[in-house]
Amino acid sequence: MSAGVALEWVVSSVERLRATAIQLEVPMSDGLYPEIEPYQTAFLERDGHRLYYELSGNPAGPTALFLHGGPGGGTSPRVRRFFDPARYRIVLLDQRGSGKSIPNVSHDYEAALHNNTTAHLVDDIEALREAIKLDQWQLILGGSWGSTLALAYAEAHPERVAQLLLRG
Repeated sequence: MSAGVALEWVVSSVERLRATAIQLEVPMSDGLYPEIEPYQTAFLERDGHRLYYELSGNPAGPTALFLHGGPGGGTSPRVRRFFDPARYRIVLLDQRGSGKSIPNVSHDYEAALHNNTTAHLVDDIEALREAIKLDQWQLILGGSWGSTLALAYAEAHPERVAQLLLRG
């Protein structure tokens, strides 16, 4: 894919999503919200992978999903602090081969890469949405590789994403 075609695809994807600007109010001096613990942790079974995910914040609030970088990165407790826990139901997902998901690249590199493509990861996000009984992600925040994955998911399921926030 040429750079021009790729840029055209990104622009058309953003136009279809009707991107909206959001303002984040950040009360802490380090720019992050207070530390919180998840109220639920679980694994989602997918094609021989066990995908770790957790829920924290406001169970009745709009749902925000964080997609980490990598591939092979993973989430951390610090990521929960990117979102206002009084407002958002926060969902963290360790992608295939990453973080607390099993298998993991640091333990079994070959197994972690089995059935681990962008299409598989997009399907995993959709399966997670269904597993937590959600009609639409209110916000997907993607960092580095996670921003590419967020765009790929939004392209495949534009009706399932209200807002994207992409960094790196």
